[in-house]
Amino acid sequence: MPFPKRRKPLQFTDEELGRLESIRKSRTEEKRQTLRAAILLDSLTGRSDEEIARHHRISRGTVVLCIRKCLQSGLETALQELPRSGKPQQLPDDAKARVQNCACQKPKDLGYSYELWTYKLLTAHVRKYCAEAGHPALQKLSRSKLHRILHEGGLRPRKIRYYVERRDPAFESKMANVLHVHKEVEIINDSILRAEVRELGMVTISYDEKPGIQALAVTTADRPPVAGKHSSHLRNYEYRRLGTVSLLAGLDLHSGRLTETISDTHKSADFIGFLQKLDAAYPVRQKICLLLDNHSAHISRETRDYLDSVPQRFVFVFTPTHGSWLNLVENLFNKMVRSMLRGIRVASKQELIDRIHQYFEEVNADPVVFRWKYEMDETCIV
Repeated sequence: MPFPKRRKPLQFTDEELGRLESIRKSRTEEKRQTLRAAILLDSLTGRSDEEIARHHRISRGTVVLCIRKCLQSGLETALQELPRSGKPQQLPDDAKARVQNCACQKPKDLGYSYELWTYKLLTAHVRKYCAEAGHPALQKLSRSKLHRILHEGGLRPRKIRYYVERRDPAFESKMANVLHVHKEVEIINDSILRAEVRELGMVTISYDEKPGIQALAVTTADRPPVAGKHSSHLRNYEYRRLGTVSLLAGLDLHSGRLTETISDTHKSADFIGFLQKLDAAYPVRQKICLLLDNHSAHISRETRDYLDSVPQRFVFVFTPTHGSWLNLVENLFNKMVRSMLRGIRVASKQELIDRIHQYFEEVNADPVVFRWKYEMDETCIV
C-alpha cells in the first residue's frame, strides 16, 4: 500500500487549466513545456508520481520537481527553466565597453579608408590594439561574440539612419500658422457639408513643385505577360534619357480638384504662369490662399511685381524650412510616384507631358478632399 501524499494538492483556475490543456495539445510548443503541462494535469487527476513517471517514461524525480516548483512558485515557474549560474564570464565589462567605444567611432578617424565599420574590419581593429589598451582577452574576439557585444549595447555601426536638422528658428510659429490654416479649412468644409456656406470668400490651395520628372524611353519594346509563361511584363534593362520636366501643382483643399502646369524649368516665370492660371480659374471676388514653401521663385522680385499687379488676390502662407510634410499636396505627389509614374516609359518628352495632364484629368473626374489630421485636436482658432 503506497504512503499517502503529504504535499498540498494542486489548484488551478479555469483559465490556467485551459492554458495547460492548450500547451499539452500544442504541436509548436517546446517538448519540455508540453511534458510539464501534462505532468501537472495528470497529477491533478489524482495519479501517483510513479504512475505519471512510467506513463511519460521519465524519472520520478522529474515529476516531483515539476510539481514542487508549481506549489512553491506558481504555474509560470513550473513551465519554465530555473535560472542557472551558466558559464563563467570570459570578457569583463570594461573590455566590452572598449569594443562598444570603438564601434561608436568612424573608421576614417582611426586611420582607415572605410566610412563605416564592417564586422571583419572592427574585429581586426579590436584584436590589433586590445593588448596596448589593457584588454588582452579581446585577442580571441570572434565575429559572433562581437555581434553579441554590439547587440547588448544596441549598436549597429554598419548602418546609417538619416534625419533632417531643424534649421528654421521660427519653425514652431510657422508650423502653427500652417496648422491654423488647416483648422480653418476643416471648419469651412464642415460648414459646406451642412449647407451653411454657399460661396467661399477665400479658397485655400496646397501648392508645390515636383522637378526633374524623367522622360525615359525603352530601347526594345516591352513584352506583355503571357499566361502560363510570363507572370509580368518583361523589359530590357537599357533605356534612353529624353530629358526632364517640372510639375507645378495646386490642390484645392475644399473641392479636391487639382490645377497643374508643366514646364522644362521651375523658375519665377513658371510660378507666375501658374498663378495666372489660378487667377483665371477662380472668381475675381475670391481670395486665393496658397500653402507653399519658401523657394526662391516664390519670393523673387518678378513674383512680387506680379503680386503687386493683382492686389488682394493672393495670400501666401509659407511652411517652415524642411517642413514640406505640412503640405498636403505632397501626399498627392507620393501617390502619383507610386502609381502613374511607376515604371513609366515614353516615346518622347511630349508624351510624358500629355500623360501627366491626362492623369490630372482622371483625378479631377473623381476628386477626393484631403483632410489634415496631425495635431488638429490641439489646434484651435481664437
